[in-house]
Amino acid sequence: MIRITFAFILCFGLFGGASHAADLPLDKLRLPPGFSISIYAEVDNARQMALGKDSTVYVGNRRAGKVYALLNPGHAPAAQQVVVLDQGLSMPSGVAYRDGDLYVADIDRLYRYPAIARTLDNSPRRELVTDQFPDKTQHGWKFIKFGPDGKLYVPVGAPCNICLSDDPIFATITRLDVSAAQPAPEIYVKGVRNSVGFDWHPGTGDLWFTDNGGDGLGDELPADELNHVIRKDQHFGYPYIHQGDIRDRKFGQDKNPADYQEPAQKLGAHVAALGMSFYTGDMFPAAYHNQIIIPEHGSWNRSTRAGHVGYRLTMVTLDAAGKAVQYAPFITGWLDEATNKSWGRPAATLVMPDGSLLISDDKAGVVYRVTYQAPE
Repeated sequence: MIRITFAFILCFGLFGGASHAADLPLDKLRLPPGFSISIYAEVDNARQMALGKDSTVYVGNRRAGKVYALLNPGHAPAAQQVVVLDQGLSMPSGVAYRDGDLYVADIDRLYRYPAIARTLDNSPRRELVTDQFPDKTQHGWKFIKFGPDGKLYVPVGAPCNICLSDDPIFATITRLDVSAAQPAPEIYVKGVRNSVGFDWHPGTGDLWFTDNGGDGLGDELPADELNHVIRKDQHFGYPYIHQGDIRDRKFGQDKNPADYQEPAQKLGAHVAALGMSFYTGDMFPAAYHNQIIIPEHGSWNRSTRAGHVGYRLTMVTLDAAGKAVQYAPFITGWLDEATNKSWGRPAATLVMPDGSLLISDDKAGVVYRVTYQAPE
């Protein structure tokens, strides 16, 4: 166990001096009628978020190696304090909270910070849970979350663009029992190139996840995917089959797409679909309840960013049978198509107890809060 001594509290909006949040062009964001968006907190390179006790929100960070806590004991429209819990980590973008403990994924290691609420400003203790994940940094940053079975689900992305690895743990979603004396990852599903977002359907308990498609196959191929897990050990195609129906030119020529699970919904090519969540709150209209909200981070290498290439939130609507029947924009405007430049990149979502929706933005360095009030 390592005791850290550098936890400190920053007042909201005082990162490195004057706040930059007021300079963000929120007026450029386009939301459906009745919806509003505001700045909840300033968090450098904000990635995955996890909800803790008293509406404390824990935030991972990929670029700066830090983990944050957003404190809001009075349930105000914006966080009242931002606490840096730990730093000097390696891409700790994934965070999860359970039974008072915070869990942080750090490439090849998983850490636990026990009783985190009692030690926020008093040197939180870092415990090693396991170091059995690969140390490859390409697609090595993680999104983690506890499932209905009480196990922690941890994806392991492919260590490349498109390749076939000798180690079966790559291109999977794993799970592990963090209460075990020596937790070891168990492969849950396979053929997953790089999932950085998943959640469980609030009614059926089924796992749904986003998966980023490969590069180098053109601007319009392959599609990112929204996938539905029906059973353990399903194979979702990578590296043999892309988007459910395209054979990889190197690895898939002798493969039958019908042998692999097709996507529940094809998303846009190179949209970089990340930290999705089911909307389980009561604030938004009924059409949003139990539907899937997906932050699309945006393409890093598309020849042009014009068109539907991410930098937005989308919603996938499921029918009563659990089939995807609509894929449509929810919030847009982070990309200025006239200049082909973005000022923000949404990365993850989190439903709050009051029904509002938080969105992390690792480029703008903020967490947004989306609320709804019926138009008069």
